[in-house]
Amino acid sequence: QVQLVESGGGLAQTGGSLRLSCKASGREFSDLSMGWYRQPPGKDRELVATFTPGDNIIDADSVRGRFTISRDVTLNAVYLQMNNLKPEDTAVYYCKAQSAGIDYWGQGTQVTVSS
Repeated sequence: QVQLVESGGGLAQTGGSLRLSCKASGREFSDLSMGWYRQPPGKDRELVATFTPGDNIIDADSVRGRFTISRDVTLNAVYLQMNNLKPEDTAVYYCKAQSAGIDYWGQGTQVTVSS
């Protein structure tokens, strides 16, 4: 069974930084792509940044220049470095993995940015 384990959320002040980590386990992955989504309070889940199956990066306009996605393919891990945080970045952040056409989601980690 595929598991995604996230870590690194928490409380930050405006202008601060946090780093999220996510590691996939439970099977052999031949075509794994991973990324990050978030769900702000009272809103729908939205893309933050993700690697595509073609190894490109897609990121949201709202985080470009502040957030950086990276990965370690040997560990089946993806990271999100979040700098210059803003109160509007407050959300539950979810790791998503896709392999063989199936989507897997992490349990989510809360990020709260105080003004």
